[in-house]
Amino acid sequence: MLQQPPPGHPTQDGHPDLAQHPNRRQWLQGLGALGLAAQLPAIAQAGSNAPLPMAPWPVSEQLFGLGVASGEPDASSVVLWTRLLPSASTPLLRPMEVHWELAHDAQFRQILRQGEAMASPDGGHSVHVLAQGLEAGRWYYYRFHCQGQTSATGRTRTAPAAGAAVAQLRLVYASCQRWEHGYYAAWRHAREDDPDLVVFLGDYIYEYASPASAAKQKSSHLARLQPLVHAATLQDYRDRYALHKSDPDLQAMHAHCPWLVTWDDHEVEDNYVGDYGVGQIQAFAAKRMAAYQAFYENMPLRASVACKQAGLALPPAHTPLYRQQSWGALADMWVLDARQYRDAQACRAATEKSPASVKAADCADLARNSRSFLGWEQERWLAAQLAGNRADKPQSRRWSVICQQTLFAARNFASGRSSADTWDGYPAARQRLLRAVAEAQLRNTVLLGGDIHQNYVCRIQDLESATPERVLASEFCGTSISSHSGTTQARVDAIVARNPHVLLARCDERGYGLCDITPKLWTTQLRVIDQPQYANSGAHTLARFVVEDQVAGPQWA
Repeated sequence: MLQQPPPGHPTQDGHPDLAQHPNRRQWLQGLGALGLAAQLPAIAQAGSNAPLPMAPWPVSEQLFGLGVASGEPDASSVVLWTRLLPSASTPLLRPMEVHWELAHDAQFRQILRQGEAMASPDGGHSVHVLAQGLEAGRWYYYRFHCQGQTSATGRTRTAPAAGAAVAQLRLVYASCQRWEHGYYAAWRHAREDDPDLVVFLGDYIYEYASPASAAKQKSSHLARLQPLVHAATLQDYRDRYALHKSDPDLQAMHAHCPWLVTWDDHEVEDNYVGDYGVGQIQAFAAKRMAAYQAFYENMPLRASVACKQAGLALPPAHTPLYRQQSWGALADMWVLDARQYRDAQACRAATEKSPASVKAADCADLARNSRSFLGWEQERWLAAQLAGNRADKPQSRRWSVICQQTLFAARNFASGRSSADTWDGYPAARQRLLRAVAEAQLRNTVLLGGDIHQNYVCRIQDLESATPERVLASEFCGTSISSHSGTTQARVDAIVARNPHVLLARCDERGYGLCDITPKLWTTQLRVIDQPQYANSGAHTLARFVVEDQVAGPQWA
């Protein structure tokens, strides 16, 4: 299934061989306690010849085996997260009291805040603590205790105070981490880059089962297998998050700094939008509800006002996920939700999967002005937010950063077809956002995206201008942490040749984007993994771009 590892690699996957690991039996028992037992016998019998999802500890003995995380920092608070892991010895059938601590130091000699939180079965035994009353712009350490066990120590920080001068923000943007397609070496290297913040743009999990046949496994070039069924129920989605969060490199990245997260389609189902999924409408609605709950259970998100008013442990469906994040006077970031409120892809039947692409001549729906990519309420909210950050306003931030799921720039294909699921499939909605950016007269606008498993760097041009070469914004659309691209570089090169506003497009590399942002300069490094099928792969910088203050559009560096 894998090539032989390069010299110096200890095993095929870079981890100890579970077939010889003394805790292998406990690890399998731990998965069984999560409800993953259906396919375990076949996996267990396969022995060391079948790659298995890895865990660096005996899961069955670790309440905090899924790690810790933090997110949503503002100038005085941050969300602290963990989720208790059930086991044969601790099945977690009732609410559990979890003690939390936040300190100035990693040794917890100077504890600043502490308290109790309840981890209930209704919320998947997840804990979301809002640590408040903190100092702006500084680092903290946190941990959890329960039933005599102590979690790993996490590190987090608050955002700078509103309007505060900020010399630099270092952020990582990333997306798309399908378990079977590769290990998460990208997260190990991202952690070594020591960012202040991670912006995760969707597809944290994938809903698929591993291929059953050996032939399909080989043809799919899988790095590792997993025993889960195709996700459809709440327990299925909970199990899927537990699987992904068992990865040590992902856990370490969560514990290193706060995250801003949004979702894309695979947190529910490939290419779903709004009420449109595959199969019976009622069945899809139930699946989507389960997937949404599991997402909130497993992400370091703030509880919504609607949630508190309803007396719910977690936000219900249709709770807004889009929000604004400030970073002193340096940056305003808008994290968008391009799935929950979107109109159906052009020429899509209600209970069928979206077409991959459409041709304008055969699909009048494509150009329809009433179709929205974000939903009309979110569109209006974003336009108002952008208008509030006009460059001539005293309180405006230097950089306006739109964090959304997919490729925004237009791609002119030789076939005349348009991708149905990206912004190309919603040309009127894209033009409305371009118009909002132009009318807001922002100092600097940068879009971050993901989803397509390819690196794109683009100049975003004003298509309505009398001089259409006018550049309004810069775009960095990231490749995947591990997910295969599904295309060839020759096809991507043909796109670049037809689209001069595309400065770079590469489909053959996995990795993440690393951004260093100062008042005068934005620098993006495209960090890529040498061999994503190995957990201990090296990494290198594919390309470097800069955006100068008040000079729209990226430049090669």
